[in-house]
This record gives sequence, C-alpha cells and structure tokens, in this order.
Amino acid sequence: MHVGLGQIQYAFDPKRTLVLGGVKIPGAWGLRGPGDADAVLQAVLEALLGAAALGDAEDHFPVEDPRWAGAPSAVLLVEALTLLSGAGLAPAHVDVTLQAERPSLREHRAAMRERLTSLLRLDAARVSVKAPQAGGLGAPGRAEGIAALAVVSLREVDA
Repeated sequence: MHVGLGQIQYAFDPKRTLVLGGVKIPGAWGLRGPGDADAVLQAVLEALLGAAALGDAEDHFPVEDPRWAGAPSAVLLVEALTLLSGAGLAPAHVDVTLQAERPSLREHRAAMRERLTSLLRLDAARVSVKAPQAGGLGAPGRAEGIAALAVVSLREVDA
C-alpha cells in the first residue's frame, strides 16, 4: 500500500488571482506562492510524490530552474504523474481538505473535484474535496490565507 500526505499553506496576495484545484475563484484574493500558488494541486502533488517515496516537489521542480519558474501547478502535477508511471504507480484515491474563513469555497468544490478527476484520470467516486471553515484557528482562521491538506493512495500498475 502506498499512501502520501501533502500540506500547503499560503498567505493571501491581493494582487493575484485565486486558483484552487485548477479552478479560478472570481472576486477573491490570490495566494503568495510559486507559480499560480494553487494550494490544492500543490498539496496533491506533494502527497503523490510522498506516497511514491520520490521526495518532494522542490526535488523535481525547483523554482530556481527556468523550466519550472512560474509553471502552473497543473503542469507540475502532470509531470509528477509521469514520474509515478515510471515507478509503476498511479493514483487510486485522493482526499483534499481546504481550510479558509474567506472566501467561501463550498460552491467551488464540485468544479475543483471535476478538475482533479480530469488531471488525475480518476473516477469522481475516487476524489473528494472538502472545505470546512477554519473556525477562527490559525492563519486560515484569521483570514490570513488558505491551507490545503491532501491524502492520496497509489496503486501499482505496469510501468
């Protein structure tokens, strides 16, 4: 069994567009982080690499490398799937939890789930996206940013 955990937390940046799970969230501040700072896809990316014992995103996609500087998170995720395939592995299940006081993300969960199923080539029954409010705790609870936590399992496939 291969299971991985990814956790990302970014502060808000009012000059950027908010992208979560590959979906643009209109009318909300973006996040300060590498590329499009998509906390959902980056948490899933870290979880996938961890489940395969392939290190972390910085090992494969360093921001100092011009090939990856500013790259959308979806591009990095697709590249990671190629690494997994080479190791004889593929995603089996993905569960994402977002923590934010603002903006409300409940209405965007279905679109994020749909984008994740497409990127990961999974049936929707194998992908979950949840967005409970942070309850006033931590940076997300103080509306300073957004945190994403992803748990993934991998299955073995023919390489």
